[in-house]
Amino acid sequence: MNSKFDPIKETDNIISNIKKFRELKNITREQIADELELSASGYSKIERGEIELSVTRLLQIANILDVEVTQIINFDITTIFNISKNISMNDQVKVDLNTQNKNEYLEKYVKLLEKENEDLKSKLNII
Repeated sequence: MNSKFDPIKETDNIISNIKKFRELKNITREQIADELELSASGYSKIERGEIELSVTRLLQIANILDVEVTQIINFDITTIFNISKNISMNDQVKVDLNTQNKNEYLEKYVKLLEKENEDLKSKLNII
């Protein structure tokens, strides 16, 4: 039988994905907080997982980030690219990426991952 669904781990992944989308789209915590009518520290608590993320909040954040909730839940590097065409083929979707923005997003994503690695190393006290 498959391993059990871990809601805490999945919630942590969703929160991490929200932060990735926010940073990749150059949106500040303050901007999202304003849109949500929260204080900046209140929104930061969401990104740190200190307060529970409701479905309503997730929908609001997805709207602010201009992404689908499913893109946040199932984060994939291709979901952040500007998609120029979706062509349906045998119940599959072929995605053509706008190459002008592809490199820009890849560079931002690499920097984001490098920052995450540094943060994790510092938490593990690795030099």
